[in-house]
Amino acid sequence: MLSDDELLRYSRQILLPEIDLAGQEKLRAASVLIVGAGGLGTPASLYLAGAGVGKLLLVDDDRVEQSNLHRQIAFRQNDVGNGKAVALAAQLLALNPGVDVVPLGQRADAALLADYLPEVDVVLDCSDNFATRSMINRACVESRKPLVSGAAIQLAGQLVVFDLRDHGSPCYHCVYGDGVERNTLCSESGILGPVVGIVGAAQALETIKLICGLPLSGRLHLFDGACFEWRSLGIKQDRNCSVCSLRGR
Repeated sequence: MLSDDELLRYSRQILLPEIDLAGQEKLRAASVLIVGAGGLGTPASLYLAGAGVGKLLLVDDDRVEQSNLHRQIAFRQNDVGNGKAVALAAQLLALNPGVDVVPLGQRADAALLADYLPEVDVVLDCSDNFATRSMINRACVESRKPLVSGAAIQLAGQLVVFDLRDHGSPCYHCVYGDGVERNTLCSESGILGPVVGIVGAAQALETIKLICGLPLSGRLHLFDGACFEWRSLGIKQDRNCSVCSLRGR
């Protein structure tokens, strides 16, 4: 049962019929793994902590740099030089001390994902390279964990939810294949802060919907910040996908 403090803190979202008390209790009971505490992971985690998600696990082995501050909105000048996972955890606890925040200041690898995926309900991919995204996707397919994937560069962003609890859901590999793309880094091509913030906030929104059992679109959403337009594309499972096609067989 929610305490009086929780009822007051979350009163505005409890008023929503889509959330209500039942949804708020689901949020409190949920655990979310966030891979990447940068431009996507900071806004996503702030909104999830604010919404009262019970446990947030933050995976990142980087340290805060001066060049991060224009877009990684949880960090402050005095965080420069500190580990991102620990610095972000401190900000989330300052926002909501009722949330259990676990900073994991290490690089995401197969062993870490194998250790922590069994205890979480949703995974957010807020990483910045194809190899990590592919590894996270494979681990989520194997453990049947929903994956909320976001990306942003320059003035463009992408968002897609793979509900891998469903055997018929596509996975990241179905959509992006073996990675013929060249990794494009913010340090090389640039990024406008609000663009990555929009995508990170959208990841938090889709995560809350997943936890509360609200309908999802099942589409790939593409954001064009230059003209402020969203468009979406239908996606489907590749029956020959080397990662997910054998699920349930």
